[in-house]
Amino acid sequence: MGVELKPVGQSRIWELMGVQVLGTGSFVPDNVVRNEDLARLGYDDDWILQRTGIRERRHAPPEMATSHMAIEAGRRCIEDADVDPDSIDLLVLATLTPDRLMPATACTVQHGLGLRCPAFDVMAACAGFLYALTTGMQYVAAGCSQRALIIGSDTNSRIMNPKDKKTYPLFGDGAGAVLLGPGSPEQGAKAFTMGSDGFGDELLWRPKGGSREPYASCVQDEGHYVSMEGRPVFKWAVRLLDDTSRQVVAHAGLELSDIDLWVFHQANARILDAAAQNLGIDSAKVIKHVDRYGNTSGASVPIALDESRREGRIQPGSTLLISGFGAGLAWGTTVFRW
Repeated sequence: MGVELKPVGQSRIWELMGVQVLGTGSFVPDNVVRNEDLARLGYDDDWILQRTGIRERRHAPPEMATSHMAIEAGRRCIEDADVDPDSIDLLVLATLTPDRLMPATACTVQHGLGLRCPAFDVMAACAGFLYALTTGMQYVAAGCSQRALIIGSDTNSRIMNPKDKKTYPLFGDGAGAVLLGPGSPEQGAKAFTMGSDGFGDELLWRPKGGSREPYASCVQDEGHYVSMEGRPVFKWAVRLLDDTSRQVVAHAGLELSDIDLWVFHQANARILDAAAQNLGIDSAKVIKHVDRYGNTSGASVPIALDESRREGRIQPGSTLLISGFGAGLAWGTTVFRW
């Protein structure tokens, strides 16, 4: 598909302070699928590693759904924050792989965690966690929530076509969560931007299974699987990270060197490396776990936040650049003061 996407241009940028992260949690299935495992099925091990930087990914067993992983990540997050589950008054779940088309998987997660609060899904694909995070922050900043649980969870292995050797190896399954609450005036999003470009909606999509072409019409032609035009998506993502990162850092009154940790969506190691090179930043400050988990969509950013905090790489007062991007095409980028 020959699509020339428009440059991002100058984005609308906002500030949202007075919100803090009270706890983090994450979960990935035990089942490790290595490149050599896929090679035995006819995949090119060297191609996967060279083109994506991925060595292995996790696949959920048949009995595990998106909600199960979300519940476990949420449970670990609540334990980490050491709060009473009854105090949680909002749950927002980012997922592109809901348990069912209806009801919202967030409701299943809410019940599984024993919470008493409103719960709803956000679907912005790999940008979903940033959309959910910003939504939760708005509730907290407005005084409408004191404890907002934000989860990203995706079972990508269920919606990828095993016959698509350029897309199937890229994705893995997992979940991550953060708990938000009121913070000091120095905590929160010093600058954030969100956007979308529906002109590229067919670059990364599931063509069938919705109201236009219901599932009954696509069982035979596999149209319910994800389809991706890799080259234009790659070029768009690299440009997007450069443009939006520079814009929010400048709006926050900072220099690129002031960012302690860069937490980009883990789509592809080559995207992360290209973004770091274009921005001229220290690659050691760029979180990279795509080699171990693959692209976990809405889960990749919260998994990175949880692992980085537990490793001591995120401390009170740390300044993070967090960005998610993907199908839609949609994105969200923020300078976040921990």
